[in-house]
Amino acid sequence: MREPEWETVTEKELWEYIGFHLAQAGIDSVLVGGSVVSIYTEGAYVSGDLDFVQLDLKPWQLIEKIMLQLGFVKKTKHFTHPKCKHLAVEFGSFPLAIGEDFAIKPITKKYKTKTLKILSPTDCIKDRLASYIYFQDRDCLDQAVLVAKRQKFKLASVKKWCFNEGGPAMDAFNEFKKLTQ
Repeated sequence: MREPEWETVTEKELWEYIGFHLAQAGIDSVLVGGSVVSIYTEGAYVSGDLDFVQLDLKPWQLIEKIMLQLGFVKKTKHFTHPKCKHLAVEFGSFPLAIGEDFAIKPITKKYKTKTLKILSPTDCIKDRLASYIYFQDRDCLDQAVLVAKRQKFKLASVKKWCFNEGGPAMDAFNEFKKLTQ
């Protein structure tokens, strides 16, 4: 597989490149976080990093080996590529969850001969709302709105998730709903 153009690689291209190599090594992972927003908004939002969550319990050393083979350098909790100054890569810990919801079912995308996983637009919105609710990150609310305005999603599922999260989550849902109408 050809390397991406490191100076201009997008989150989507880098996800496909890394995701392909992880899948080829038998590592089951899903893309989460702001880079999913970037993909679903076709670059209207740029996150600056890619966050993967490993769905299986393969040894961490295998991920590290693959990333090093791809030319990345490990820096504390993330990886950077010396030719790619604008994107970093992080790996979150198992299990995949959004707030208190552990029943996340990522969607799959075929890339060449491999199947890659990414949060659905609905789960991406929930993920961004979770950051807004729990970390008071207003930018994440704006990201949820960006995705909602560009992708089909299940409003009832977002509402149910917010209800189940409790506390300020329903206020966040009402604000989100108002901004997307």
